[in-house]
Amino acid sequence: MSATRRRPQAGGSAFDRGLYFLPLGGCGEIGMNLYLYGVDGRWLAVDFGVSFGDENTPGVEVVMPDPAFLEDLQDNLLGIVLTHGHEDHLGAIQYLWPRLRCPVYATPFTAAYLRLKLAETPFVSEIPVTEMQSGGRLSLGPFDLQLVPVTHSIPDAQMLILSTPYGRVVHSGDWKLDPDPQLGRTTDTTALRAAGQDGVLAFVCDSTNVLEPGASGSEAEVLTALETVIAGARHRVAVTCFSTHVARIRSIARAAHKAGRHCALVGRSLW
Repeated sequence: MSATRRRPQAGGSAFDRGLYFLPLGGCGEIGMNLYLYGVDGRWLAVDFGVSFGDENTPGVEVVMPDPAFLEDLQDNLLGIVLTHGHEDHLGAIQYLWPRLRCPVYATPFTAAYLRLKLAETPFVSEIPVTEMQSGGRLSLGPFDLQLVPVTHSIPDAQMLILSTPYGRVVHSGDWKLDPDPQLGRTTDTTALRAAGQDGVLAFVCDSTNVLEPGASGSEAEVLTALETVIAGARHRVAVTCFSTHVARIRSIARAAHKAGRHCALVGRSLW
């Protein structure tokens, strides 16, 4: 048997009035985050990420969401707002932006990381990247965006509070409640409480392992463990981590220094 998926139509009366949430990737999966919000025919994309191939996709290294729906509504696409700098939230821009040619909005760290990736493309000078301040506000068409700083394994991560004529939506991005994150700000729970008191129509929330019981550990606990392990090792120590986990890299360096060791970065992504 074979089947074809019916492609949603961007234009027409179906989306002319009302508030819509349409995920093109990221829901029910880890990675490839691409979420659309529509208000009266005007659209905003939140994140534009990739996922990675595995043993089920031999020869495939990067998997990206299908941008065909976005191409259909290109004239009404206000831009792409990035919540943070991880590959699964911005990695598709360097491949697919020429098919959309819309503005991109990001906080300073995320924008700097994106520009490094875009330097490898022929359109680096064409793409308009506008920096937003962490915790700031941005108005795009019918959307009034408030950025809410959150703790994550990369600096400058933000939740988004999207106020529209039809109600307020909170889009979490990736987040964590860590009282001692070692680098970056703690999650701005005051802003989230204020949004809740004002009324929220929907909370679009992403939290890996949310169904696991218990609480997530603090990055401060990781630092303590690293100090113990590195100080107790007799020979060379190799520690692996994500290159964007700047707080973890800092903790590794601090633990090495405390033990009287020298720390070396190995690998292109880390450099």
